[in-house]
This record gives sequence, C-alpha cells and structure tokens, in this order.
Amino acid sequence: IVDRLPMYGYQIVKELERITGGYLKLKSGTIYPSLIRLQKNGLVVSRWKQVTEGRGRRYYQITEKGHEFLVSRSVEWQHFCAVVSRLMQSANLATTASRRK
Repeated sequence: IVDRLPMYGYQIVKELERITGGYLKLKSGTIYPSLIRLQKNGLVVSRWKQVTEGRGRRYYQITEKGHEFLVSRSVEWQHFCAVVSRLMQSANLATTASRRK
C-alpha cells in the first residue's frame, strides 16, 4: 500500500480495510510495530510532517529495497497460491469421486 504514496499508520489501516472489503480490520496499534520493523530493515522510510498547528503525523513510504522485496515476495506468494489451489482442486476431486462410489 505504501508503494503508491506516503501514508500514515491509521491511513494504512483504513486502506487495508477498504481494499479487502472489510476482511482485514487491524487496530492502529497493530500496524506500528510492523512499520517500525520494516523501517529497521530498510524496507520503508518515514518522515514527520506537521499536519495542523501542534499536530503531526509520521508518513511511511517504501524504499527501492522494499519495492524489490515486495516484488520477490509477490512472485513467491503467487506460486504458493497456485500450489494451494491445485491441492484444493485435487482434494475436491478426490472427495467428489469417493462420494460417487
């Protein structure tokens, strides 16, 4: 999500909820430890931005290293999903075949 534009934690939570149709409903406190870990690993950077008088927000954005990591994990995830899908199809066919006997 942060590969699109810089976003602050609560904004990321709401965007995840929107994209997943409400399936992922994270609490703001859940996302920050992950963002800190991503930042320590050099996968995102953050910057503090004054939004209104006296208030500020920390915005996060993906780094080049983070983008490369995201692409590699995306390929791995697609492969994993394909394997699980084949397993599920195989199990479904086996269940259907045994029911017919």
